[in-house]
Amino acid sequence: MAKADRLERLDTQRVELEQEYREALIAALHNTAKGRWGLFDHQQDRGARARIAPVIAQLDELARTIDTMRARLGLEPFALDREFRAARGPVPTHAVGEPKQAQAWLHRLGERPA
Repeated sequence: MAKADRLERLDTQRVELEQEYREALIAALHNTAKGRWGLFDHQQDRGARARIAPVIAQLDELARTIDTMRARLGLEPFALDREFRAARGPVPTHAVGEPKQAQAWLHRLGERPA
């Protein structure tokens, strides 16, 4: 019974951390939707990278912890982080800008764009 209780507590913590990750990502998406470039690293600008580095570090730390918890619980890796990571980086010149991409992400997450 003790193991079941530990796993239940771990799962509760996982859910809380996933919510914390989601809230941090949504806050960053709102800033990006308002015109603050850097979250998706499309332009590979040093200044933008430096400004967004604390947010990316926070998301990375949360995602690592969540994935560790998910592995212990026998769950798949954290999909939201994987999708966000896949959306970052260089894009073709005709791709939408980061503010529009952030608005699309907010819509997808059920949030109202700024």
